[in-house]
Amino acid sequence: MKISARNAIKGKVEAVDAGMIMANVKIKIESPDMITAIITKEAANDLDIKEGDEVIAIVKSTEVMVAKE
Repeated sequence: MKISARNAIKGKVEAVDAGMIMANVKIKIESPDMITAIITKEAANDLDIKEGDEVIAIVKSTEVMVAKE
């Protein structure tokens, strides 16, 4: 996957809390820290994100997006 953003952090999904419109995705990164990304429910469904998935947190400006290879 190629992307212009340079702030990409690999991690594992710890939890997905899907609401009516948005999904709260908790990502455990390799250090003892956690990143939380608020993405649309549609994006979470399109990526088929679930607990235990290996993902990449892509930081762009003030937003955190989620990618899955």
